Amino acid sequence: MHSNAEKRFIRVNLITIIALFLVIAAGGIVRSTGSGMGCPDWPTCFNRVIPPTHASQLPPGYEQEYIDGRVKKNIRFANIIEKLGFPEKADQIRHDESIKQHEEFNAAKTWTEYFNRLVGVMSGFFLILSALFALTYVKTKVSVFVLSVVNLLLVMFQGWLGSIVVSTNLTPWVITVHMLLALIIVGISIYTYFKATTLRDSRILVNHTFKGVKPLAVLSLLIFLVQVVFGTEVREVIDALNYAGERRADWIDLSGEIFTMHRFFGYFSFALIIVLFLLVKNRFNPHSKQSIFAWIVLGLAGLQMLSGIFLARYDVPAFLQTTHLILASLLFGAHYYLMLLMNKLKRINLF
Repeated sequence: MHSNAEKRFIRVNLITIIALFLVIAAGGIVRSTGSGMGCPDWPTCFNRVIPPTHASQLPPGYEQEYIDGRVKKNIRFANIIEKLGFPEKADQIRHDESIKQHEEFNAAKTWTEYFNRLVGVMSGFFLILSALFALTYVKTKVSVFVLSVVNLLLVMFQGWLGSIVVSTNLTPWVITVHMLLALIIVGISIYTYFKATTLRDSRILVNHTFKGVKPLAVLSLLIFLVQVVFGTEVREVIDALNYAGERRADWIDLSGEIFTMHRFFGYFSFALIIVLFLLVKNRFNPHSKQSIFAWIVLGLAGLQMLSGIFLARYDVPAFLQTTHLILASLLFGAHYYLMLLMNKLKRINLF
């Protein structure tokens, strides 16, 4: 049985996972609505804790002030990534004239971005609580505590990276790193939840007789992640085409080989998920967590495939871009948890 302190951590950890998915969803809405520069400064919004609702509330001369601030921050950021071995990326930021362009105030975009930041702050608060409550595992499962602290540090870095997203005027590759780091943070929270829940309840980890299920789960997850990487590259290409003024109806055709690879790995990933589902369905009790999450993964994968097909066939509608992103993040979380459920299985007869 879990102690009260352990139950408290498990509850907060689960709420944290939900909050992190809400952050990803909010970020997808911000990106699809073009609201990323709704607040030109960070962490405040037009130098205010509560953003303005009308242009008359804007600080005088804010346009040039924020542009100058972004340029200085970007020079520092370019110096950092150049030292890390990415001189071309650094040079791109230094000479990106779009950073100096001012975006007109739009109350709807401002409040959309502000809501995104509020959700981010909320998730940060729960990550702090998770790290504090994880102290109860220092003696019994120290990895839960260590990873909870690491996750807190990562979300602090993610907050700084969010400021870079704003200062670089939504440079696509910076947004991609921001998104992938969000998935890493979610993955760590799911892992600590798994470790905490299975520490006292061995019934979660049940027996099966087919040893190939775990390797297949790992392979399926890896192929899915490859597909996600190609998907982020497709999004970068689409952002560039949008910025260049290309017609939305031509975006997919102009995406070229990157989209072809993304689609190929999408079908490959879906095929592996179907095979994994059939194996789990035949080997596990239908009421086990493994079976339940196999159904969840299959359902999310199917919806993800449909959203991708509709994106390609109907000129990449903005709301479907957000849907595709949210489904991908949920599928990653469910798939990763299903893979973890294949660990340390005990020989007990459930049938």
